[in-house]
Amino acid sequence: MAARYAPTLIRLIDALMRLPGVGAKTAQRLAFYLLKAPREEATALAEAIVDLKEKTRLCEVCFNVAEEARCPICQDPGRNRSVICVVEEANDLMAIERTGEFKGLYHVLQGSLSPLEGRGPDDILAKELLRRLKEGEVQEVILATNLNVEGEATALYLQRLLWPLGVRVTRIAHGLPVGGDLEYADEVTLARALAGRREMG
Repeated sequence: MAARYAPTLIRLIDALMRLPGVGAKTAQRLAFYLLKAPREEATALAEAIVDLKEKTRLCEVCFNVAEEARCPICQDPGRNRSVICVVEEANDLMAIERTGEFKGLYHVLQGSLSPLEGRGPDDILAKELLRRLKEGEVQEVILATNLNVEGEATALYLQRLLWPLGVRVTRIAHGLPVGGDLEYADEVTLARALAGRREMG
């Protein structure tokens, strides 16, 4: 590749290949697209990436992506504060929000349990969830972790952790394929999964 392409193009292709789900061919296609795109379009993309890194942080309440101390969902007075939906990552939260069905609050764990990859209880934000529940306003916790081995292990761990607090703990299930990630599920399937949640334990 080095002999055929300009070093700047190679650098961009290499950078794009580090993105999840982007292989060599896709990276090459994107790089050539950006090369031909108007300067304003390429500049807007570069500025959006820089802004993302400089202006975003984690919400101090739910750990969603935010630009202020609290994310827009936590700031919304119209949300149902008696229900918290627990997800692994912020992109799972976005998938559920797209359904328009859930009107409660969220808690983003920032990961899942995976002993094989060395991720234990201290690597997810479970203690922060417990702290929120001890305020006494929450009546139900929906465990919406992914339906794969790591997600199931995380849900079972959280169920055991939450049981002594006396809150209702439910798990999404109906309609989602085993081994599936929430972010890839369509809105109708996700809405059914929320509506068909079941009691844990």
